[in-house]
Amino acid sequence: MKIAIPRERRPHERRVAVTADTIKKFKAFGFDVVVETDAGFGAAIPDQAFVEAGATIGADAAETLRDADLVLKVQRPLRAGEGDIDELALIKRGAILVGILAPYGDPETVKAYADAGITAVAMEFMPRITRAQSMDVLSSQSNLAGYRAVLDAAVEFGRAFPMMMTAAGTVSPARVFVMGVGVAGLQAIATAKRLGAIVSATDVRPAVKEQVHSLGGTFVAVEDEEFKQAETAGGYAKEMSAAYRAKQAELVAETIKKQDIIITTALIPGRKAPVLVTDAMIATMKPGSVLVDLAVEQGGNIEGSVPGEVVLRHGAKIVGPLNIASSIAVSASNLYARNLLNFLTPLVDKDSHSLKLNFDDEILKATVLTRDGGVVHPAFAAAAGE
Repeated sequence: MKIAIPRERRPHERRVAVTADTIKKFKAFGFDVVVETDAGFGAAIPDQAFVEAGATIGADAAETLRDADLVLKVQRPLRAGEGDIDELALIKRGAILVGILAPYGDPETVKAYADAGITAVAMEFMPRITRAQSMDVLSSQSNLAGYRAVLDAAVEFGRAFPMMMTAAGTVSPARVFVMGVGVAGLQAIATAKRLGAIVSATDVRPAVKEQVHSLGGTFVAVEDEEFKQAETAGGYAKEMSAAYRAKQAELVAETIKKQDIIITTALIPGRKAPVLVTDAMIATMKPGSVLVDLAVEQGGNIEGSVPGEVVLRHGAKIVGPLNIASSIAVSASNLYARNLLNFLTPLVDKDSHSLKLNFDDEILKATVLTRDGGVVHPAFAAAAGE
């Protein structure tokens, strides 16, 4: 069985889907591994490290992907017109494609996978069950995103984070408000606390209140009956009613006035990110305040945020980072590669040195988009006419 790892070609992507350690594991399974030259450059992994682990280096994408049975990617492959090559056309019929495929961002690609006869697996759809925790790419990458968001805020902020008492006077601690307490939000709280900030946080899910407190933060929310029911079975936030949003916005507006740093992380799968911070709220903040919008690529939580830019508004800086996990590519690649290995290991048939996929398994049911020439994921099957 041949595993192919092409170089990532989408803008701002520096991660790679394997490391030397995971290649050694794949080789132990009896797999052949081909990595495109310079695929690990952005993650500080030279070709020689892959070779020493047992991989072969492909000169280009065509050589790397030729006859590959399994293709490991970070982001979805390029299609015709998206870049310098059509990666999807280079993947053979019957191959398995595994990556963060972002099908909501490009639903037409899902049908293209089916038409190409590819079994496409979207790792970001990993169900939140105990045995899938080590495979959860959203958690591993969001954890790093939350950490980096605080560092980005600290760079843009014109003051120190912790209280400092000096002979020249006292520096007051920064006040940080985290909006959305998922994996990224929790890491942002923890990182801001480590830097000495006074931290508060808000979320529509009641279960996170205790987690915020455990990290030393203050929880801010309108805790009515709707709030108590505001979480899906999968652990994601539900979209709240207009009445609740109005009450919560009023409370948040009063809280925002007192903050120096705001970090927003709220996302709803398959939907535009909800606006949490309005322009009017930003206008009430102190000059020099910083806002980091981790949802900027899905429409943004902060009014006026721009992907890839730092915008000055009412004396405050609004940071819109692109692919923030990729900015910590070494750590992000190590965690992502381990997620992929943990996902694939239970599927290995040791006798045939190949993968054996049980499509009745709940992990594959949740993550497989296409197989046998059809779209099988329920979120996309109807639109594809399946």
